[in-house]
Amino acid sequence: MGVVLYVPCDAAALAVGADRVAQTLAEELRARNVDAKIIRNGSRGMHWLEPLVEVETEKGRIAYGPVSPSDVAGLLDAGLMEGADHALCHGLTKEIPYLKRQTRLTFYRCGIIDPLSLEHYKKNKGLLGLQRALNMTRAEIIQTVTDSGLRGRGGAGFPTGIKWNTVLKAEGDQKYIVCNADEGDSGTFSDRMIMEGDPFVLIEGMAIAGIATGATKGYIYTRSEYPHAVAIMQDAIEIARGAGILGRSVMGSSHAFDMEVRVGAGAYVCGEETSLLNSLEGKRGVVRAKPPLPAIEGLFGCPTVVNNVMSLASVPIILDRGARFYRDYGVGNSHGTIPIQLTGNIKYGGLYETAFGLTLNELIYDIGGGTMSGRPVKAVQVGGPLGAYFPPSLFDTVFDYEAFTERNGMIGHAGIVVFDDTVDMLKQARFAMEFCAIESCGKCTPCRIGSVRGVEVLDRIARGDEPEQQVELLSDLCDTMKMGSLCALGGFVPYPVMSSVTHFPQDFRVKPLTDAAE
Repeated sequence: MGVVLYVPCDAAALAVGADRVAQTLAEELRARNVDAKIIRNGSRGMHWLEPLVEVETEKGRIAYGPVSPSDVAGLLDAGLMEGADHALCHGLTKEIPYLKRQTRLTFYRCGIIDPLSLEHYKKNKGLLGLQRALNMTRAEIIQTVTDSGLRGRGGAGFPTGIKWNTVLKAEGDQKYIVCNADEGDSGTFSDRMIMEGDPFVLIEGMAIAGIATGATKGYIYTRSEYPHAVAIMQDAIEIARGAGILGRSVMGSSHAFDMEVRVGAGAYVCGEETSLLNSLEGKRGVVRAKPPLPAIEGLFGCPTVVNNVMSLASVPIILDRGARFYRDYGVGNSHGTIPIQLTGNIKYGGLYETAFGLTLNELIYDIGGGTMSGRPVKAVQVGGPLGAYFPPSLFDTVFDYEAFTERNGMIGHAGIVVFDDTVDMLKQARFAMEFCAIESCGKCTPCRIGSVRGVEVLDRIARGDEPEQQVELLSDLCDTMKMGSLCALGGFVPYPVMSSVTHFPQDFRVKPLTDAAE
């Protein structure tokens, strides 16, 4: 085989022309009678360099980007096939500072392998965790996950091992593993990147979860906005089933586990686990009252593990390398690594996997390079549309679950959206209330009605109608929503709204508040 070239098939790369680059590259290679193979890999997560073209050389993979179709002929003329220097060349991919500084555990293979090549997966430490799990008891697997300190990467940060142990001990002839891939937070794309760039790691993680808890069936619930992820996951499941990784006998063992992909209509509230389960059952996606917990009475009334993509994709390396290896990364009670997504008005946007412990300041400036506009950063929102807004005075906050909680924020799905000094925080607060009003399932009054009233109050503030009194009313309304909503949709809206009022009172035409975020 001749030279191997890599062009991402990740949706972010496709959005900026990766398919056209790959097609043009193939046409040029044929015209020049060059023996080469093009592999469509996942993205490395450096979105400012997409489409990123890599060439395999004796020294390693050499990166070029961002490449447009019009660049292809010139690159080949300059010696692309030998990894020659060029204006678009960044040298060895692994030496690019943005990548070199990361600690890639969950995303170890993403951007390196052919997503649908089981051979590539195995050659890059794939299936080692599952093989080890097959030689352990269920209790030993769960104890390993518990000892690793893995917590839910979808938002709540609940210990994964405790959830698995609850399902293991629950009585039921049928148990399920449900992967929450309904990634709907603004500024988040890590779930999509894994599904499109390394789907077998999610399959492996779900199979381990099934073996550990006695579940024999799994579902990946994702959204219709992710057609590429859906197609790749479905193909990967078929490949895994054909190879004996899924089915009546997992890798020749006595354990059975199979899975399938289910696609939702993109309702934000279906990211909440009980709404998701209702949708999976073919019902309207509305929140269920708890108890009973899904771990006791979940999908179709059976004990069910509901975990985020990142939680499940982290399991294989924990089983492979051991609990201590994973637990030694991080700070405090936040163990392991977290894939942080840098978006918004930022120079170097993309995915950055690192151990817990970096500050917002390091992430925004040292890694992200500050704003794309070159203007000062005014605020960052962490944790999706329901996350709090942090001003520069809080950029010393360490990326750690408890550190964010202490400052009335949350890590959520680890998406960071950056805003420069042109942003109007009153408009951002209004957007949060309007978003809640649109996305509410309507089951509880504080969320359904409170969000509509919130928009009205914020509109009165914008008009200058007694802003001090209106902010006081807004604070009371947020307290009601926070304490009375049935789920996090209504319960978390106070985070973006009141953090905006607290840290940016000038945008609300009021004096600074001292306790509104408490």
